[in-house]
This record gives sequence, structure tokens and C-alpha cells, in this order.
Amino acid sequence: MTTTDLPATGLAGGAPGAAAIDRLHHLAYVTHDTAATVEFYEGVLGLRLVHAIMGPVVPSTKAPYPHIHTFFQLASGENVAFFECPDLNHQPPPRRPGYEDFEHLALAVATRDDVDRWREYLEGQGLDVITNDHGIIYSIYFRDPVNDIRLEITTTTDPTWSEHTVSAHQAVADWTATRDGAAARGENVSAALGVLATARKPQH
Repeated sequence: MTTTDLPATGLAGGAPGAAAIDRLHHLAYVTHDTAATVEFYEGVLGLRLVHAIMGPVVPSTKAPYPHIHTFFQLASGENVAFFECPDLNHQPPPRRPGYEDFEHLALAVATRDDVDRWREYLEGQGLDVITNDHGIIYSIYFRDPVNDIRLEITTTTDPTWSEHTVSAHQAVADWTATRDGAAARGENVSAALGVLATARKPQH
């Protein structure tokens, strides 16, 4: 499917006759210390360890990796999951500038006061916490000290934030056109996109 095939509503199809995908079931990461991961996600963040599976092969790919697969459940019923496998390289991945700023897992709470209480609590646990008001959400950021995953605890402050499908598609089109146009002209792509992003930066 090309971008021109997408309906103007922003709905990108789905399996005919099947129910729509309505929530996240789980997001899985690799850990090298399941016990310490349980201590942090259950003991510090308060997510219940609800299931653990052990097996000699990866069920989906049949790769011969003995592993344990653990699931930590949010109040919504959605889950954060981890695999530990002794055969994986235990060396931390190389640092990738930019990726560590962007990639993160965001967890929702009800109010700004809840976010602030979490900040105070996590700082009391010895974690470095960053606070940011994005205008549409209010957030804190910190790192999982066991697996070095960047985590966010956030609350929605603009209830209409997800009602902008048309302008979102236009933003993607403008970004793509600016990126591809600059590249075709031999211009600095990052500089061109920086100008566009500065002009479109939300005011709050």
C-alpha cells in the first residue's frame, strides 16, 4: 500500500470482517536480569507480575533460545513484557545519539497531581526525573535502571488531542515533501526540516 491509498479519514484499513484493534496487549523487551526487572516493575512501579512462561524455543520463530517470558500488567489490562535468554549478548547496545531521546514507553495516569506524586516518589527512589508540559500532555521521564529503557508517566491535558486526523495527515505530507524536496535539490535535509518544524512548533 502506498500513502496515496490511505483514506482521508486516516483509517488504514484492517482485516475485513474482524473486530478493530482496540488496545495494546503487550510490548516486549529483552532483559538480562528477570529478578531485578520484577523488583523494579512490581516493587517500584507497582505493575503486577501476572504471568511467566518458560520454554526451550521461541514459539513464533522456533529459534532455539531457552527463555523466560514475563508480563507486568497495567490497571487497563495492557502489559509490559520481558524475555530473558542466557544465549544473548549481555553487552549493552552501542549508544545511538538521538534514538535515546526519542524511543520510550509512555504510561498513563489520571491527573497532573498524579504525575507530580510519581515524580516525588521516583526521585525518592533515587531516580533522575525530567518534567515536561507538552501542552496536550503533562509528563515525567526517567530510565528503567535495570534495562535502560526510557519511561514516561503522563496525563492528557487536552482532551481533543487525538481529534486532528486531517491536520496530522497534512503534517506528514508537508514533512515528506520538504524532506524529499531538499534531498532532490542537494540541500541540507536536516536544516530544511528544522525550519519547517520550527514554524509548526505548537504554541503553549
